[in-house]
Amino acid sequence: MSEYEKLIEKILSHFAGEDFKGELVRAKKEFFESSVTLDENSGAYDLRMSQFYDWYFFSRELSGFRQTPLSACLLVRELRFSELELKQLEALKNHRHSLFEFVKTKGSDVYIKDLLANKKLVVKSSPWIFGFDEEELFEARLLPHEDTYVFTRGFCFHPGLAKKFILDEVKRHQKDPDLDPGVMMLRLMKMRFKYEQYKHVNPEMIYTNDGMLGL
Repeated sequence: MSEYEKLIEKILSHFAGEDFKGELVRAKKEFFESSVTLDENSGAYDLRMSQFYDWYFFSRELSGFRQTPLSACLLVRELRFSELELKQLEALKNHRHSLFEFVKTKGSDVYIKDLLANKKLVVKSSPWIFGFDEEELFEARLLPHEDTYVFTRGFCFHPGLAKKFILDEVKRHQKDPDLDPGVMMLRLMKMRFKYEQYKHVNPEMIYTNDGMLGL
């Protein structure tokens, strides 16, 4: 477990704890809706929960704070942070959340392109170097660390046949600054959940703005 993961776990131990049980239930309902059956024995369970807690920690505003757990943590007296942890918090606040295209790996370095920012990046000495596919676009969060980045665990890989639809959505958001990329990425993730639910259906019928199975 990285130092960032330890800090996130420390904060979530409060904001996903007993006092926030109702908040957590509402958040899971909002995130998963009826598209995912959370089977703890499923091979995808750990990934689904990583995706959920990334969203809950970085993106979703708590109803009692109007801030995310990441932003609200400094308001909680029970949570005390060292000087190092305060620096790490700043890094977490400056994370990069986007849709990415895999370019290549070179040793343990992963070369990717941030599609929303139209910028190429290198994640150096990454423990995550497998599972990437040039045809699959993916959602991820990158934490700035020294002269590089660190991936969080909540990857969401989209099927290759959804690539054109996703690129069109990215272009639409690039042209309209009033659109929220976070809303788009959550919608795309829910489409990915639905694609898993209906594996016999062509993904182009799910990744769409006008299909019966679209979101």
